[in-house]
Amino acid sequence: MRYEAVIGLEVHAQLVTKTKMFCSCSAAYADAPPNSTVCPICLGMPGTLPVANKRAIDFTIMTGLALGCTIPEWAKFDRKNYPYPDLMKGYQISQYDAPLCINGALTISLPDGTRRRIGITRVHLEEDTARLLHRVDASGEAHSLIDVNRAGTPLMEIVSEPDLRTPEEAKLYLQKLRRILRYLGVSSGNMEEGSFRCDANISLRPVGETAFGAKVEIKNMNSFASVERALEYEIARQTDLLERGERIPQETRGWVEDKGYTVGQRSKEHAHDYRYFPEPDLPPVVIDRAWVERLRAQMPELPDEKEQRYRTVLGLSDYDAKQLVADRRTAEYFEQALAASSAGNGRAKALANWIINDVNSVLNARGIEIDAFPVRPEGLNELLDLVDSGALSVKIARDVFARMVETGRSATAIVEEQGLRQISDDTIVLQAIDAAMAENPKAVEDFRAGKTAALDFLFGKVMKATRGKANPQLTRRLLSEKLGSS
Repeated sequence: MRYEAVIGLEVHAQLVTKTKMFCSCSAAYADAPPNSTVCPICLGMPGTLPVANKRAIDFTIMTGLALGCTIPEWAKFDRKNYPYPDLMKGYQISQYDAPLCINGALTISLPDGTRRRIGITRVHLEEDTARLLHRVDASGEAHSLIDVNRAGTPLMEIVSEPDLRTPEEAKLYLQKLRRILRYLGVSSGNMEEGSFRCDANISLRPVGETAFGAKVEIKNMNSFASVERALEYEIARQTDLLERGERIPQETRGWVEDKGYTVGQRSKEHAHDYRYFPEPDLPPVVIDRAWVERLRAQMPELPDEKEQRYRTVLGLSDYDAKQLVADRRTAEYFEQALAASSAGNGRAKALANWIINDVNSVLNARGIEIDAFPVRPEGLNELLDLVDSGALSVKIARDVFARMVETGRSATAIVEEQGLRQISDDTIVLQAIDAAMAENPKAVEDFRAGKTAALDFLFGKVMKATRGKANPQLTRRLLSEKLGSS
């Protein structure tokens, strides 16, 4: 029997606000000493009163708008009650039946060109928990430490509908969602640092059936590749159980990265009763339309819109457009270079080629982001000005580019200092051609005998004699004319 997977994802994204969700403590806890960015509210001390971070609410609404969600006119915070060591108050302030955003969607593009619409159930806001640090002391005894710095950090949860069918779709969904969050500037989206976390729910059912199977939740995945691999493993595991006639228990399983498999963590035979009730210390959030439209006006051009503009207005290929918009900072670099170009949009293709191939090659080799790239957009544009003017060949331009990367100097300064300007003077090029023909009479005879490869041989001799500075198009034309008239 053939089975299909039914996958839904729950994404938690930390928001890049200056302060925490319900107090004035700094949310920049990453490099702080343990338990140093805390206050009585973070610690859940009796008598403390939370105050909602409006910026975090703004960011959540903006995310909902980007995902096509409905923004209700009324939302509220709730207490989610469960005892756990990293939950300082014994409950978490979250949202339950009245979230900030509902009923959205995200469309992903598959490698075969098809598009899939993935429903978004809700986007809501809550506070993050403290961190548990598991240690083993010198005697070999295990213990855990609690760092409260993270507790109270604004945490946005994005819950998808169970519309995903393959591990690849899940990975593409996550990559696109993270790209949107980064374009909005609401989250860093770094999975390795824990600011973008994902839990996956997966079940199998026979192809053609509509009823859901037993749901398994997978945790502890810290990269897109981990999510894809964990889902692939779980599909294989559940398929094997079903084919043997065994029952799949509803449970939570953890992904073991270095082993490549999931392990059972706890049973989920019955839905956990979190005893939600409205947070008594926070008033409901009343969202008027003017507030929503003000946030909509602040939103940047999103990846899909930008990609469409690059194709239709700038004439870029699908591949080039996708590569440029994959990272917001790369797209900004491209647009800054284009704005500095005297050739206007006519240089879009050349800039795209250089950024996708040459710039990205340096970034990958050095392991840096484009913000740290030593050649600024204006400098790359200056280099292409020299190519377009005929002052540099593309080959020499790449040598100049490498020197720009190493020294941080401008293209013009390097060209003038090293005498690299392209030779476009007919007289000088003809002198080099005459010398090459005189030194290689057999090649001349071969060409006249119909061996066209001899022209390439002589062309190479001219370029070598001029240290690659002769204008290639001019050289090839003059050489053809000279051989034809000799």
